[in-house]
Amino acid sequence: MAGFTSTLHHPLKLQLSEPLRPLSFHSNLFTLRLQGPATRWLSVSSKTTAATTVILSRYGGGGGSSRKPKTNDDQALDISSIRSDKVRLIDQQQNMVGIVSKGEALRMADNAELDLVILSPDADPPVVRIMDYNKYRYELQKKKRDQQKKSLASRMDLKELKMGYNIDVHDYSVRLKAAKKFLKDGDKVKIIVSLKGRENDFRNNAIELIRRFQNDIGELAVEENKSFRDRNIFIILVPNKAVAQKAQESPKKDKSTASEVSAGV
Repeated sequence: MAGFTSTLHHPLKLQLSEPLRPLSFHSNLFTLRLQGPATRWLSVSSKTTAATTVILSRYGGGGGSSRKPKTNDDQALDISSIRSDKVRLIDQQQNMVGIVSKGEALRMADNAELDLVILSPDADPPVVRIMDYNKYRYELQKKKRDQQKKSLASRMDLKELKMGYNIDVHDYSVRLKAAKKFLKDGDKVKIIVSLKGRENDFRNNAIELIRRFQNDIGELAVEENKSFRDRNIFIILVPNKAVAQKAQESPKKDKSTASEVSAGV
């Protein structure tokens, strides 16, 4: 790629390093001419003596295209991209019409005042469908958002609670309360008792503490994993799905009972 910028007050003649195709441009201020099939001369002349003309010229390969790439929506509606003369058509009621010409499919979509959307461009013949594309796209986006919400709801975070083997009563109750809250919120809980140095002699005390903690949690959680071998003794508890489901069903029953009582009154 090459280029030049020139500011001039009088006719100018420049020699270029590469041949240019013939070109002619006229304006009120100047005339630009490229003559000959393989000319290397660029001739510029000003028509007004008082004016200063600035010319920016760029030539050569690699300029690229200024057109934006087509989006998925454009491709789905670009029926001209289908090379086949025939398409397999599905109407707006999702009934299979069968194989028809592209022109017939477009005519039917136009009569229904709907869009003709490409579903399977690589099929033989390509599959198209008559629909309200904006509504279809909105429903897809809504479905995607709902799936994301469900995945976030089903995802469990791991919460860690650390204790010493000789933890006092108040600190123990605080951690027990926190563990129950995490489990009710649908998160996993990892209870860790770290043994440092000579504390390893009290390993049995640490194991008994973790077993006591698990018993105090009760049916709210079930054991997923544990390790009593290393200096970091731990147990991982996960929410008990059966208990959580009962907890969700009980408010519904209470509401239904209350509505029956109000209806009877």
